[in-house]
Amino acid sequence: MSNTRHVPVMLQRCLDLLAPALERPEEPLNPGAAPEAPVVVDCTLGLGGHSEALLTRFPAARLIGLDRDKEALRLSGERLASFGDRATLVHAVYDELPEVLDRLDIHRVQGILFDLGVSSMQLDEADRGFAYAQDAPLDMRMDQTTGISAAEVLNTYPPGELVRILRMYGEEKQARRIVSAVVRERGKEPFSHSARLVELIRDALPQAVKRTGGNPAKRTFQALRIEVNGELSVLERAIPAAVGRLALGGRIAVLAYQSLEDRLVKQVFAAGAANTAPAGLPVVPEEYQPRLKLLTRGAELPTEEEVAENRRAAPARLRGAQRIREDAS
Repeated sequence: MSNTRHVPVMLQRCLDLLAPALERPEEPLNPGAAPEAPVVVDCTLGLGGHSEALLTRFPAARLIGLDRDKEALRLSGERLASFGDRATLVHAVYDELPEVLDRLDIHRVQGILFDLGVSSMQLDEADRGFAYAQDAPLDMRMDQTTGISAAEVLNTYPPGELVRILRMYGEEKQARRIVSAVVRERGKEPFSHSARLVELIRDALPQAVKRTGGNPAKRTFQALRIEVNGELSVLERAIPAAVGRLALGGRIAVLAYQSLEDRLVKQVFAAGAANTAPAGLPVVPEEYQPRLKLLTRGAELPTEEEVAENRRAAPARLRGAQRIREDAS
């Protein structure tokens, strides 16, 4: 499969956000030692588009790339091979970032990028079952070596749990109606392929609902994918862990594609950018001062030109922050 069709979302803006932390080598702790290469972590390597651009634009930087998908690691490894030992690729979920850095004996990093959601490769490979537009096995695991598939979720979860997942992760108002149909149909024959689920959702929904908001299966597929991969619970751990490994002056950029992810990122950044002093103190002591400075006003959106060129950029929301204070020891 070619990498050329993969267009990294909001690429230039991500590079610009991270640039001040990556453009020059870090000053060494020991006087007289050679400057250290700044380290940037691409927590969601995918096909390596963002990583390739980071290594190209910041020739002094060293990159650590994480992905839970072994096929993505193989393909991005081919793409980044020319950068030699400047790129270290690791099979890991992004909430494992602290453990990965510890294994590599890296304590602080200057840049971190998250590009959340499903990679182009996962959407485009029909047999992965992520896309509702083509019939495929209902798998949806980003790491196909572990965990349960979307089919297993549909076929085995109690009805109440399925309703909760569709409402919470898919923001699906018709969750109860869809789940009733799923439970009825799985009693006749277990679900295995996406086309049957898409057809069931179309049949279950009222006409008025089907006339708005694109493919009516979209929210259910999103909910199943998030459940199968534990995406929100992983993200809940990953963003604070990433902020915790930023060096002073280090920067983090996060691309989210749905409101649940974006809200979580917003909350972590807002908490880091707030002072935590008790009310009424005349002077705020250092340990209560903000750890982060927000680099974006709210969430930045892709330009109309980018969306016209790359429809997958349409739902993207970008937030950035800079580390301005070390944690109190």
